[in-house]
Amino acid sequence: MRRWLHAVFLLTVAVLLCSDLVKAQADAQHMDAGGSSSSLEYLPSAPEPAVGQQQSPNDVPWAGVVHYGLFSRVAVGADISPLGVSIKGATILNEKIDLRLMMNFLNITGSYGSADDIKDVGGTLHLASLQTAVDFYPRNSVWRLSAGLLLWNGNDISAHGTEVGGTSFALPTCPANNCPPQGYTFQTYTSDPADPFGMNMYINMHPREPAFTVSAGFGRYVPRSQRHWSFPAEYGVVFMGNPTVKFTPFGSVCGPSPSTVCSPAVDNAVFLNALTTYQQRLQRNAFDHISIWPIFSYGVMYSFNTGR
Repeated sequence: MRRWLHAVFLLTVAVLLCSDLVKAQADAQHMDAGGSSSSLEYLPSAPEPAVGQQQSPNDVPWAGVVHYGLFSRVAVGADISPLGVSIKGATILNEKIDLRLMMNFLNITGSYGSADDIKDVGGTLHLASLQTAVDFYPRNSVWRLSAGLLLWNGNDISAHGTEVGGTSFALPTCPANNCPPQGYTFQTYTSDPADPFGMNMYINMHPREPAFTVSAGFGRYVPRSQRHWSFPAEYGVVFMGNPTVKFTPFGSVCGPSPSTVCSPAVDNAVFLNALTTYQQRLQRNAFDHISIWPIFSYGVMYSFNTGR
């Protein structure tokens, strides 16, 4: 009986050993075939992205959305510069180029009472123009180079004043209209007490139309991102040409001294010749040296998408 139990025990051990050996061999073959003996292999895999939801650089939060398409964004804004108060619009042409259109205006009128022997002194600065520009951003940076045109220019300055009656003033004159700087002589006139002499001055600051403009600056007029607000700065010049000055007299003058005869200024040929000489001298010494008008501004713009 003991021998029979001993045999059964040995047979059981042998069967268990054989089964373990067979299982180990099967596992080894499975591993060689690229399988895994881990229970993790029975977990479900992650689902594949749905069609149209593949990851892209724009899915990264800090990459943002960019707009480079023609007219894909528009901006409106304003600034103030030596051209006046400017209302402007801008739009995208491509990745590095914008297009701008600007309307400039300003009207300042002042009255200053009296100055020395001149009374009723006053004047007006009138600025009005229509401007366009193409903005180029080298290397797609915030720095900008711009070229454009002042399509219409109505800028001018007018002033007026009246000489107190009985006071004297001098005007340059030159015989035979040959007036080198050392050839000027001066004639003295007196404002008629009964009809004081006065004069209007007009300065035309738009002799060239259209006028070219060039400028540089920083800041996008139309941000390429979803950002709405921008604050661009600009520095440049308008090649407007030489301003012209013109005098228009009114009232009466007496003289030139020592004569005391008074007559309307517009009828006094000697006086008109002296006034023309003075006007030409002022034009040559002052305005012929001016041919550009400055541009410098710091503005604010609001941009929005057009859906293009």
